[in-house]
Amino acid sequence: MAEIEMYTKGFCGYCFAAKRLLKKKSLPFTEVPIDRDPGLREEMIQRSGRFTVPQIFINGQPIGGYTEISSLEQSGQLDILLTAE
Repeated sequence: MAEIEMYTKGFCGYCFAAKRLLKKKSLPFTEVPIDRDPGLREEMIQRSGRFTVPQIFINGQPIGGYTEISSLEQSGQLDILLTAE
């Protein structure tokens, strides 16, 4: 199964939406809250090249935030990405 990581903040509507999408698909993921740890925020920026949350990684590959994962789901590409080795 694919490894999914998501950098989040506590009061982020897009973070909630991304978590809801993953939970709906019964996909386990590791949540990395960056609210109280500037080091984790910096880690997210270094890994993704982006400053906004959520930032989602599948098998270490940055895919973007909620808009991107939602588009992948609607196009059927998310399931393909999740099963790729």
